[in-house]
Amino acid sequence: MKIMVAYDGSRNAKLCLAQAVEMFRCTQPKLLLVAVAENPRDYTDANEDLFQEEVQELTAALAEAKAFAEAEGCETEVHIAEGDPRKQLLEATRKLAPDLLVMARHSQKPDGGIIAQSLSYFVDELDYMTFGSVSSFLARRAEVPLLIFPSP
Repeated sequence: MKIMVAYDGSRNAKLCLAQAVEMFRCTQPKLLLVAVAENPRDYTDANEDLFQEEVQELTAALAEAKAFAEAEGCETEVHIAEGDPRKQLLEATRKLAPDLLVMARHSQKPDGGIIAQSLSYFVDELDYMTFGSVSSFLARRAEVPLLIFPSP
């Protein structure tokens, strides 16, 4: 079984990877770890430096994730793409042809009381209505089954 994991090195992505390994260990999956570095909109030297820094961070995060998955007995490949994460992950599902796409739902949930949680909910809904999110974009367009792990 080939399982593509959208991976950005975040806490949620690490938890997602660990859960996917645990859940699908019995199938002896081949994990395809895919990260996307977003291209800067303005190609100044400063932005190019930030972009290269992001690529280096993602490369290191993928290496760490690969080491974890292989220590858990999973065959693993890493892939890094450049561009819009939504479109690049969709394209990766077409190129790599996984049996399943796994990702974590992104969360910016603040710690705090009901007011902070209400504001967070409002911002999340506004973001979904105006821009969408990577997971909702892929849920509408991916041609492979999609498993979205909730953020804790």
